Amino acid sequence: MEIADLLTPESVIANLKVSSKKQALHELAKHAAERTGFHERAIFDVLLGREKLGTTGIGNGIAIPHGKLAAVDQPFGLFARLDHPIDFDSVDGVPVDLIFLLLASESAGADHLKALARVSRLLRDHGTCEKLRGTDSAEALYALLTESTSTRAA
Repeated sequence: MEIADLLTPESVIANLKVSSKKQALHELAKHAAERTGFHERAIFDVLLGREKLGTTGIGNGIAIPHGKLAAVDQPFGLFARLDHPIDFDSVDGVPVDLIFLLLASESAGADHLKALARVSRLLRDHGTCEKLRGTDSAEALYALLTESTSTRAA
């Protein structure tokens, strides 16, 4: 599974303005609903429910909120670079400024885990994250996210 299988240029947000974790999840759910046609509240509830199990703030300013919905037929991703870092209850306590939302089918099983692992590998690359933090163009962010996939594969 490649990042380009999860993201479209329209599912990248360059400067999301939020001030809290809950507001970030709400805005991400809103944007995901616009792109997928799923109910915003259903997406938000799934994300919030997952956060109650433990933070998806994985450290180094990165969060990967994720969840499963019955209506999803293929994994869906949405990436946001925040205007200002926010507290996300991350494992290392570092405020988050890069968020990759991931939605999968309730029956996805291994596919969901593969997508999550792929996103995690991408965002654990410090060079990639620095480039993502250094641009405020959605088009450039999309190119960086999808380019790094093909660069590593080569």
